[in-house]
Amino acid sequence: MIATVCLSVLALLSACSSDTGTRSAAAQAQPTVVIIGDSLSTGHGTSPAEAWPNLVENDPGFQQVQATIVNAAHDGSGYVSVGENGSTFGSQVDTAVTDETRLVLFFGSENDMGTAPGETEAAAARAFASVKSRAPQADILVVGPPSYTSTPEAERLDIRDQDKAAALKAGADFVDPIDLGWIMDDAAELIGPDGDHPSAAGQQYLQAKMEALIGARIQQASPGNTPLAG
Repeated sequence: MIATVCLSVLALLSACSSDTGTRSAAAQAQPTVVIIGDSLSTGHGTSPAEAWPNLVENDPGFQQVQATIVNAAHDGSGYVSVGENGSTFGSQVDTAVTDETRLVLFFGSENDMGTAPGETEAAAARAFASVKSRAPQADILVVGPPSYTSTPEAERLDIRDQDKAAALKAGADFVDPIDLGWIMDDAAELIGPDGDHPSAAGQQYLQAKMEALIGARIQQASPGNTPLAG
């Protein structure tokens, strides 16, 4: 009788251990996406809850890909520009990217406008190299700064070109909101009263754009995932 009880207890413990191991493995398998950015990604002008990274993570459609969003963005940051809490895109990488990170998305930044020639490209190259060092398996997606008009300033175009050059040299994907016309046609609705930061509708607009970019890359890495609806 004692032997039977002991065997039952051992079986129960083994089952619990197996179940815990399964849950742990599943948690480790869930890809992490790190957002590197400035006030366009923090919800500045609306709220952190309305920021597009939070909207992406909490969208039931996006949850099908079972990815975790880590939003490392800080107001005022850029590859060169030092923002809130002394943050730059490079320091955000150092803080948030780990060897479990599957995708790092850089967004922006117009805050680098006015920097010395070539300085932003060099800083971007260092940030991308840091990602590769910290998470060799991670994909890098670089989204340049957007423009709200069809005639962006020369300085904005210069930053866009430096971001693109560094991304291509690093073997990263580059997405150009200026070339794609993001926001331009509906700036009155998508940009808030300060004329610089997305409104609630603008955050939802960015959510749709970024969700499509992120989801496609996570699904490519995880063929078993269910395609996103819509």
